[in-house]
Amino acid sequence: MNTPNGTKQPAPLAVVTVTYNPGRHLPALVESLGTATQRPTLLVCADNGSTDGVAQQLAEQHEDVVYLPTGGNIGYGPAINEAARALAARRAAGEIDADYFLVVNPDVEFTAGSIDHLITCAEASSRAGAVGPRIEEADGSAYPSAREVPNLVTGIGHAVLYPFWPGNPFSTAYKAGEDLSRRREAGWLSGSCLLVRWEAFDAIGGFDERYFMYFEDIDFGDRLTRAGWENIFTPDAVIAHDQGHSAKKYSAVTVPAHHNSAYRFQADRHPYWWQAPVRAVLWAGLKGRALLMRLLGRG
Repeated sequence: MNTPNGTKQPAPLAVVTVTYNPGRHLPALVESLGTATQRPTLLVCADNGSTDGVAQQLAEQHEDVVYLPTGGNIGYGPAINEAARALAARRAAGEIDADYFLVVNPDVEFTAGSIDHLITCAEASSRAGAVGPRIEEADGSAYPSAREVPNLVTGIGHAVLYPFWPGNPFSTAYKAGEDLSRRREAGWLSGSCLLVRWEAFDAIGGFDERYFMYFEDIDFGDRLTRAGWENIFTPDAVIAHDQGHSAKKYSAVTVPAHHNSAYRFQADRHPYWWQAPVRAVLWAGLKGRALLMRLLGRG
């Protein structure tokens, strides 16, 4: 496709969002894409069984929006992988950008130029496997979206104590290195908005589909690092995120999923038979946390 001045227009950047009754958020995301990049985009709604009809309606109204039913509520990472597989033919045919694609939650709104800033950051390093933006909450504060990968001790301490004692030393250690003022490498980046290099995605096999939700972005970032890629945070790109609205609405599902994913992440990294006691302590601690949260009415 050529622009009016005769130059060739770049192939659309694929943008993948996982939808589950997204309501008012998805139209706002679609609208914000128009100013977020000078490139054309193709928004793929990997739908996990929505009943509100919003994703289908937007796909009917916009040529650059695709409705892709996944067949049920298969989880966040699996839905992204499903969209990536569905895009393979378009990618091979040059119908979408062959270098990058964007993963984004449906409750995100982009600021002007934010996607272009992500791409510029990725192009500055050939080993950038994923690039994440500054994520701002409704009150304008920055969400700590670029962190170090938790080890066993800090992971357990943070998971068990943070809801009841936010200032505990384990959570303080877990949140160390949350500098959001400069471009830098991180252990992992929030999956709520992530520019991903196709080559890196293919190299590690995409998201681990054993994670229904939560920790799939930590696992993804950790596996990128282990494979020699970089996770880069850039404050030049800014998005707004209605953080956690779905989690609060479906807490009966999301709270157990969080605990199960936390266990899987650490258990995978302590897989040997002689580490069985470690896995047992981890499992017991997370189950105890879940019970305590239920008793206190926190999900």
